[in-house]
Amino acid sequence: MQCLMGQSRREAHENLAIAMNRIGGKSNSGEGGESRDRFIPSENGDSRNSAIKQVASGRFGVTSHYLTNAKEIQIKMAQGAKPGEGGQLPGEKVLPWIAAARNSTPFVGLISPPPHHDIYSIEDLAQLIYDLKNANREARINVKLVSEVGVGTIAAGVSKAKADVVLISGFDGGTGASPLTSLKHAGLPWELGLAEAQQTLVLNNLRSRIVVECDGQLKTGRDVAIAALLGAEEYGFATAPLVASGCIMMRKCHLNTCPVGIATQDKDLRKNFKGTPEHVINYFYYVANELRQIMAQLGFRTLAEMIGQTHKINSNKAIQHYKAKGLDLSSILHRPAEYRKMSLRNSEKQDHCLENVLDMKILKVATAAIEQGTKTSLSYPIHNTDRSLSAILSNEISKRHGHTGLPEDTLTLNFKGSAGQSFGAFGTFGLTLNLEGNTNDYLGKGMSGAKIIVKKPPTATFVAHENIIVGNVCLFGAVNGEAYINGIAGERFAVRNSGAIAVVEGVGDHCCEYMTGGNIIVLGNTGRNFAAGMSGGTAFIFDPESKFVNGLCNTETIEFEPIEEEEANAQKLNRKSC
Repeated sequence: MQCLMGQSRREAHENLAIAMNRIGGKSNSGEGGESRDRFIPSENGDSRNSAIKQVASGRFGVTSHYLTNAKEIQIKMAQGAKPGEGGQLPGEKVLPWIAAARNSTPFVGLISPPPHHDIYSIEDLAQLIYDLKNANREARINVKLVSEVGVGTIAAGVSKAKADVVLISGFDGGTGASPLTSLKHAGLPWELGLAEAQQTLVLNNLRSRIVVECDGQLKTGRDVAIAALLGAEEYGFATAPLVASGCIMMRKCHLNTCPVGIATQDKDLRKNFKGTPEHVINYFYYVANELRQIMAQLGFRTLAEMIGQTHKINSNKAIQHYKAKGLDLSSILHRPAEYRKMSLRNSEKQDHCLENVLDMKILKVATAAIEQGTKTSLSYPIHNTDRSLSAILSNEISKRHGHTGLPEDTLTLNFKGSAGQSFGAFGTFGLTLNLEGNTNDYLGKGMSGAKIIVKKPPTATFVAHENIIVGNVCLFGAVNGEAYINGIAGERFAVRNSGAIAVVEGVGDHCCEYMTGGNIIVLGNTGRNFAAGMSGGTAFIFDPESKFVNGLCNTETIEFEPIEEEEANAQKLNRKSC
C-alpha cells in the first residue's frame, strides 16, 4: 500500500508517513521536497521520513541527500486529476519553512511547469531513470503516468527505459486544488488505463520486468481486488487515509482555509488537526480484512495469485443494471491466448548495468576521501558513454556526511575528453570536477554543492566564447554549488536553478527559466525568452551585442575603465540584472 500526499500540511503529512512506516507501507513526499529533520527517526522509534521521494517538473528540493533518504524515487510525469497541466503555489502559501524545503523565496509564488525540461522523448526519460538509479542504487525508480488512451504504449516504453515500477493514475484522484474543468473533463478512470497497460506489457513480453501500480480514489478492499485482477500489484491511497485523519472534503485545499487543519498553513486552523497514525492504520486493517474475505470467496490464498486474472471479474450483474445496460466491457476484461505463455506479473529485476560505470572505479581508490575527508586528486580519461558521473559518488558522501557533505575540494577529479550526459548530476559538497573537453546534455543536473569547471583543451584551436562546449538543460534543478564554463551552453541553461552560482560565455534560448535562487553570469548572448517565470535569484548579462528580448530584468549601461592604453576603445557593456 502507498499513501500519496499533495496539499496536506506538515501535521497531516507526517501523520501519514508515521502510519505507513509502522505497517510496512510507503508514503509519498509529493513534489515539494521534504525537511531534512524528518530523515532522523523520532525518540520513540517512529519515522516521519517519506519512503517515496517524488521528482516532478519543479524539481523542488531534489538533492543528493534527499534522494539518498528514499526507498523509492517517483518521477511524476503527470497527475490523474489534471493530466498535462502544471501547477502554481500562491505566494501567500510559500511560508518560510515551505520556501526552505523548496529552496525558494518566502511569499513569492512558485510554478511547476507542465513538462519536465529534461524529458522530451522516451530516451530522455530513460536518462533520468538512469540518473536517479545512480543517485540511489537501493531505491526503486517509479514512473507515474496518467490513465489515457495509448498509455499502454507509454508503459511499454517506461519498462524498456528500465523503470522498476509504472503507476497508472486515474482521474478521480489527485489534489483538491485541481481546476474544476480538469476534474470534470480530463483524464480517465484507472480501470481503463490499467487494463490497457497490463495487456500491452503482457503481449510484448515486458510484464515480468516491471511492477504495475494504480491509484485514483481507491477506498475499499473491493477496489484493491478489482485492481489486482486487472493487473496491478501495488495500490495507492490518498483521499481515504486523509478522511481517516479528519478530512471533511470541503474542496478548498487551495484557499488556505481548511477547517480541520489538513490543507492550510494558518496557525489557528492547524490546531484543529486531530488525526493520529492509529486512525490511518485502523483504516488499512479494514481494507485488508475486506480484501481477505473477497480472496477467500474467489479461492485465492495470496494476492500474487490474483494478478491479471480478469476472468474472475463477473460483469453480467453490472451490465444488466438499467444505468449500464448495453455497456461492453470485453476490451477491458480481454484475455489473449498468449496470456497462457506470458508472465502476468513482475518476476525479475531490471538490470541497470551500474557495475562498471566510472564512478564505481573511482570509489575503489577514493575511500579515504569519502570516509575520512582526506584531500585526494585523481585523473581519468572520459568518454561520452560515461553518463551520470558523480551521482554514485555523491550518494556515498550523502550516506556518510548528510546534506553538508565534505569540505570544499576534498575530492578533486580531473578529466580529459568528451563527457556523456548528466556529467556532475546531483554532485554534492566536497566534489570538484575539472574537465578539459566538452559535455553532452544535462551538465550539473540537480547539483547539490559540487564545483564543476569545463574548459577547452589547451591544444584546441577554436575560440571558446564562439563555440558550444556543453549541451542543453545544464544545471536543471541545481540547488547548490558552482559551475564555470569556458564556452557557450545550449538551450535551457539553469532552468529551475535555486541556489547554484554559474559563469558561462553565452547561452541559447530560455536561460534562467523558472529560476528561484542562485546567481548566473552570462558573458555573451542569451537567446530569447531569458528569465521567463523567474521568481528569485540574480542573473547578469555582459554582452555588447545582446539580443535579449524578454524577461524580468532591469537594464542599465555601464562603462568600464580601460586597464591598458590599447584598451582605450573598449566597448560599453550592457548589464542586465534580474
